[in-house]
Amino acid sequence: MPCSLKHERTLWQQGIERVAGIDEAGRGPLAGPVVVATVILTEKFRLKELDDSKKLAAKKRDELYSFLVGEVEWTVAVFTHEEVDRLNILGATHEAMRDAVTKHALPAHHALIDGLPVPRFPIPHTALVGGDSLSKSIAAASVIAKVTRDRIMEEMDQIYPQYGFAKHKGYATAEHLAKLREHGPCPIHRQSFEPVAQQYLF
Repeated sequence: MPCSLKHERTLWQQGIERVAGIDEAGRGPLAGPVVVATVILTEKFRLKELDDSKKLAAKKRDELYSFLVGEVEWTVAVFTHEEVDRLNILGATHEAMRDAVTKHALPAHHALIDGLPVPRFPIPHTALVGGDSLSKSIAAASVIAKVTRDRIMEEMDQIYPQYGFAKHKGYATAEHLAKLREHGPCPIHRQSFEPVAQQYLF
């Protein structure tokens, strides 16, 4: 099934006007923040090439990001590595989702969330597994979240150049794991993640 506005239209037809698509970037990495974005589209929105950010080349993501942030209503919530360690990654992701959806100037009426239901969510929501490939608003959120986080990690690469963050964005690549063993963790590594925690045992 192609990425479309099908799920949004179902809600719009019920009189639910402000539908927020929500997605995250950064659940898996060993370093850096988890970032959640929300996007509210209108019925007039058209962007055929918009899809799950993971399916898009970096250049295309950047192009879509530049278009989206100037054309749609969006918010982001950035939860740091400290918050990930304190809340655990699922807890931090859910809290970031709850935080991001409340940042809209006018309240969202319903949310479409990529993945599974989120407990204690402040508004009614529909969870869609693989939602970033099904819903245009979730896909837009995935692009904004991904590009926002990638740019944060590129900034971190300037501060901690020995780890290669600009290349792997903190994910557990063979190169990153080798650098982690060589240099030990830096201040933005997630201490609660096992490959990082193991380095504190030596």
